[in-house]
Amino acid sequence: MLAQKLYEANSSRPKPNILVIGDLMLDHYIFGTATRLSPEAPVPVVNVKRENKIIGGAANVASNLIDLGAMVSLAGITGDDRHGEEIKSILSTKNIDTKFIVKDHSRSTTVKTRVIAGTHQIVRIDQEEIHDIPSDLELLFFNTLQPAIESSDIVILSDYNKGLLTNSLSLKIIETCNLLGKKIIVDPKGLDYSKYKGSFIIKPNRKELAEAAKTDKTHSQEDLISAASTIFNITNTNYLIVTLSEGGIAIITPEDCKILPVVATEVYDVTGAGDTVIATLAYCIALGFSIEEACAVSNYAASIVIKHIGSATTTIEEILTALKK
Repeated sequence: MLAQKLYEANSSRPKPNILVIGDLMLDHYIFGTATRLSPEAPVPVVNVKRENKIIGGAANVASNLIDLGAMVSLAGITGDDRHGEEIKSILSTKNIDTKFIVKDHSRSTTVKTRVIAGTHQIVRIDQEEIHDIPSDLELLFFNTLQPAIESSDIVILSDYNKGLLTNSLSLKIIETCNLLGKKIIVDPKGLDYSKYKGSFIIKPNRKELAEAAKTDKTHSQEDLISAASTIFNITNTNYLIVTLSEGGIAIITPEDCKILPVVATEVYDVTGAGDTVIATLAYCIALGFSIEEACAVSNYAASIVIKHIGSATTTIEEILTALKK
């Protein structure tokens, strides 16, 4: 029944217009083989076979949405450097609107380089500068955003805690969305969830929920409800959607908690799975699905992408195939 509803909604309804706001980064993958240790140090020697650069962070959320079939605008910041230009170039090839991306001359673009031998990640090298954007840039960015919020069907905040989504900016965006009647879904980061007050959905993973609620108990359903109550008191959000890795997805309201079991059979790499979940959630909600239906579809979407090495995306056709199985 869910597969039929997804097929009909995706086929007959207008493609949703979704705005993604968040931290942008470039994911650089170096693939090779490692058959010996270095004589200089007890580390593998990787013989490079190929390299690949893909968009990460909030840009990966946008990429997921494009591959699902949405119309997507992406708002964020980059440094004034070649990596920022590479991000915009990749986005343009995917028909993602980039006119809401601005340059911050006080930082470099975040780049994460992963060295992979066979199917194993050997090391990750991060190049980034993490600090809040200047107040004048925050004002410019927010003013640039308002037309995009007005024309969107739903808004995603993809927070990687790199400095774009300051407390004041996040709250101004959420307030604007609420005034305009736009649902806003947050992929959170950090310990201070007060910056997400008034959002429709907050989607932490189990570890992020525990840290924000200042508890080490999130294993049982009762623990999840207890931790969630802390977040509800801080944020007044309508829903907490908690990804539980091998435990599935928990849908929590102030009154109830329901856990959808995991559907994955093989796990190669969970990188970017959270981006797939929030993108699929937003897409399905924009099509008129209930929260539980949207979470069920997102669960299947995640089960597809974690079978791939590196950040991956999926399509409605692949999700339909998985649902029918």
